[in-house]
Amino acid sequence: MRKLIYHVSTTLDNFICQEDGSIAGFLAEGDHIPDYIDSLKNYDAVIMGKSTYEFGYGYGLKPGMAPYPTMKNYVFSQSIHIDSIDERLTIVRSNAISFIRDLKNTNGGTIYLCGGGIFASSLLDNNLIDSLMIKLNPVLLGKGIRLFQKSRSKVDLCLLDTKIYNSGVVLLTYDIKEVKEPSN
Repeated sequence: MRKLIYHVSTTLDNFICQEDGSIAGFLAEGDHIPDYIDSLKNYDAVIMGKSTYEFGYGYGLKPGMAPYPTMKNYVFSQSIHIDSIDERLTIVRSNAISFIRDLKNTNGGTIYLCGGGIFASSLLDNNLIDSLMIKLNPVLLGKGIRLFQKSRSKVDLCLLDTKIYNSGVVLLTYDIKEVKEPSN
């Protein structure tokens, strides 16, 4: 079975971006950046929601392009409209949970969940995320979109690795041991 890793930047107060989706305040330069870019070679597929995909438009991505050209790209959205789509990009319009379960059961390498607090919540609550790679940025935003925006599950983690960068970013790698429904 293929492994699904939620590999994402977050702040000390658990936000993956500002309320408007911007990443203002996150460290865009430093010794953690080349490490992240190098880590992308460990994935052969990437999954994301519509907002995460469209976030790339602000950085030169054109509708229909695959944001990660060395991987198979999957965007999950019922409402995205794109006329021409790169062969490395698939738009999944329904049954995201079933699709990802099936994808994890195919032959291939590790799957990269690159962001989206609501999307990640759904995957966590359905026990589809295997590991977390959290690039903890030395900043507090006070408000924004949370790492797991809507999940209320209790999750037991096992710390696998910690890497401290001169930039102040700390890379935390966890395996998910167990996801439990919240108690009322």
